[in-house]
Amino acid sequence: MYRRILVPIDGSDAGQRGLDAACAMARAFDASLVLLHVVEHPTMVADASLAMTWEQFGESLREHGKGVLARAHEAATAAGIASETWIVEAYTSRVGEVIAQQATEHRCDLVVVGSHGLHGIERVLLGSDAERVVRLSPVPVLVVRQAPST
Repeated sequence: MYRRILVPIDGSDAGQRGLDAACAMARAFDASLVLLHVVEHPTMVADASLAMTWEQFGESLREHGKGVLARAHEAATAAGIASETWIVEAYTSRVGEVIAQQATEHRCDLVVVGSHGLHGIERVLLGSDAERVVRLSPVPVLVVRQAPST
């Protein structure tokens, strides 16, 4: 049913839950994983007191993403699941838009995305990448919610 599963990875607990669910689905359907990290370049006001240049900041974000992807790839490999890794930079698009675009670009037939489960004012202020992926994705999306904190 599913052959290529796109899994956005950001290093969070919610992202890990998404990866775990995607691994289970990949085993069940004998599918491969496309592990994706989106480097989001935030809009910031330039300040002469910044300790690093924009280039250094961008490189720091990319290095973080490479580490996140390497750990996810190792986990998939240990589980016997084929995977490939991609890092994409978002300069003007929102993360959810980039994820939806990548589903098409990498010919994926399912997206499995972890969600922090924000609601109310938190969701309004922070946005919801998972919700945006659901609305924009050309393929089915499985949203794996983070367990509510107690």
